[in-house]
Amino acid sequence: MEKSTSSKRHRSSTGEEIADIVTATVGSWKFILTQSFLLCLWIVLNIIGWIRHWDEYPFILLNLALSFQAAYATPFILMSQNRQSEVDRLKAQKDFDIDTKAESEIESLHQKIDGLKEREIADLSRMLVIQNESIQRLEDMLAREIATNHPKV
Repeated sequence: MEKSTSSKRHRSSTGEEIADIVTATVGSWKFILTQSFLLCLWIVLNIIGWIRHWDEYPFILLNLALSFQAAYATPFILMSQNRQSEVDRLKAQKDFDIDTKAESEIESLHQKIDGLKEREIADLSRMLVIQNESIQRLEDMLAREIATNHPKV
C-alpha cells in the first residue's frame, strides 16, 4: 500500500505543476527585476505626473496591488514548498533505506572476513603444530643418529 502512495506522489497533479510554475516565476531574477522596474516606473510617473496623479503618495493603489499579489502568490508558494518537502522526505527515506542496507552488507562482509581470518589462524596454528612435531621427530632422529654414530668416549 505504501508503494502505491509513493509512486502516486512522483506524478504531479495539475495544481502542483501550476504551483511549481508560479513559484519558479515569482522566485526568479527576471520577475524580481521586472517588478522592481515597474514599481519604480509607477512611483516616478505618479510623482512627476503632469496631467493627473492616479495614485498619489503614499501610493495606496500600489500598496493594494502588492498586497493582492502577495496574498495570491503565497498559497502557490506554500503548496510548492509542501510538495518539495514531501519529495525531500521520500528521498531522505530512500537514502536511509540504502544506507541501512549498505551498513548491513558491510557488517556481513566484516563477519565473512573475520571468519576467514579465524580459519586462516586455525590453519596456521595446525601447520605450526605439524612443523613442531616434524622438528621434534627430526631432533629425535638426529639425537639417535648422533648417539649411534658418535659414541661417547
